[in-house]
Amino acid sequence: MYGDVQMNVKLIGYTPNPEKIPAMAAKLTHSNAKPEELENTSDKELQAILKQVTEFGHSSVIEHTNFTFAISDVSRSLTHQLVRHRIASYSQQSQRYVNLKKPSYVIPSTIAKNKELKKTYEQTMNHIWDEYNKFLKLKIPAEDARYLLPNATCTNILVTMNARSLLNFFELRCCQHAQWEIRELAQKMLSLVKKVAPTIFMHAGPACKTRQICPEKKTDCPMYPK
Repeated sequence: MYGDVQMNVKLIGYTPNPEKIPAMAAKLTHSNAKPEELENTSDKELQAILKQVTEFGHSSVIEHTNFTFAISDVSRSLTHQLVRHRIASYSQQSQRYVNLKKPSYVIPSTIAKNKELKKTYEQTMNHIWDEYNKFLKLKIPAEDARYLLPNATCTNILVTMNARSLLNFFELRCCQHAQWEIRELAQKMLSLVKKVAPTIFMHAGPACKTRQICPEKKTDCPMYPK
């Protein structure tokens, strides 16, 4: 990363009782009781119900639980991948309204570990930002000057996903063959949600872990299902 900038991921909000509500929803489908009457069900029973439906793969009930993440200092390359996950809500820092006068960018490790390549990379980035700031001083609107900025440019984004969408996200992006930056993001997000909803995310991870399959068919991967 540029300077001291590092990816930062925080879980800033989630549905109250994130595991109780899906468990109530699961029980409701096999009960004559009204939804509000199920609130008196013991936590122990609800936990057992949720564990059972989760292991059976009946994941529609966990759509009732949402999680919101504050993600900062990641690249535009990452967010271009992230927003492909359709069942989610996104609010991203705008390059149209925000002047990014100070260089802030991601350096891939393959470049960072090579002193000469890193030097060239940083010189290129600094040149881009010099030109970007020059355009702004010439009264070129930020929405047009931003065309100069690279995919490496740091950005900030708020993301809200329901638990079922997150399970799918983790299957795809925790995979060893996912792009390294979004894989790091997925691993950080998974670590956070496991702390507040351990039953829902008990088996979460790449498809080789959750379904014992490899969608990529990478038989040389150390994680490839045996």
